[in-house]
Amino acid sequence: MAYADDVFIKMCRDILDGGQDTSGEKVRPHWEDGTPAYTIKKFGVVNRYDLSKEFPILTLRKTALKSATDELLWIWQKKSNNINELNSHIWDEWADPDGSIGKAYGYQLGVKHQYKEGMFDQVDRVLYDLKNNPYSRRIMTNIYTFSDLHEMNLYPCAYSMTFNCTRNPNTGRLVLNGVLNQRSNDVLAANNWNVAQYAVLMHMFAQVSDMEVGELVHMIADAHIYDRHVPLIKELISRTPYPAPKFELNPDVKDFYDFTPDDIKLTDYKFGEQIKNIPIAV
Repeated sequence: MAYADDVFIKMCRDILDGGQDTSGEKVRPHWEDGTPAYTIKKFGVVNRYDLSKEFPILTLRKTALKSATDELLWIWQKKSNNINELNSHIWDEWADPDGSIGKAYGYQLGVKHQYKEGMFDQVDRVLYDLKNNPYSRRIMTNIYTFSDLHEMNLYPCAYSMTFNCTRNPNTGRLVLNGVLNQRSNDVLAANNWNVAQYAVLMHMFAQVSDMEVGELVHMIADAHIYDRHVPLIKELISRTPYPAPKFELNPDVKDFYDFTPDDIKLTDYKFGEQIKNIPIAV
């Protein structure tokens, strides 16, 4: 069994068996027909993935890693907030007629800030510190900008990354670790999507910083299963998982801005039947 499957199954069972049902409460999300989208939720879920041992992608069903990577690069590399620069339709519900999602996600990462060393946006500052100040405890990003929330079509869900370097006593090389903070996570639709894409980011940042990749810690304030997803989740976690595939990143890329989705590869990725037409609450 892939480690990511084990984590996912245990998390889902914990939510279903011990989570709080919000039925009848005042909730913001709704289904396309206008019905309130209630959830079973768990507060303060923390999952840890050692990326040096295994790439954390589900085998219970397919996670479309190249599409997830495309969205990741749309945010972190293109620093875009326009869906016309994204090769999927996952943000269509939140885009205006011009394709903009407002001052959200990539927009925030592209804003430049003054530092003692000069002007940097958040991504370039992380890359600078990984190369020049790897033991800094200030290597982080945060896109939950309160002054701009009223101009965001969706408040950021995965809103902060904190990077921390250690050293491998066996090889002597620096190891890149990261903490992904998420205020809200739709477990069926988005959990492994987020885990896999930020695992890719960790691999990319480690490679261009001449580091080994270490742990990704995923901290979720509100991990939830929507009411209409419960039977889908129950069927999904009843499946037999496969072994984890092997992840490869093009070793010739040395600049983060040169990566494309084609630079990632999964070998021996076996997975269960895809769940189609998952209802999405908005």
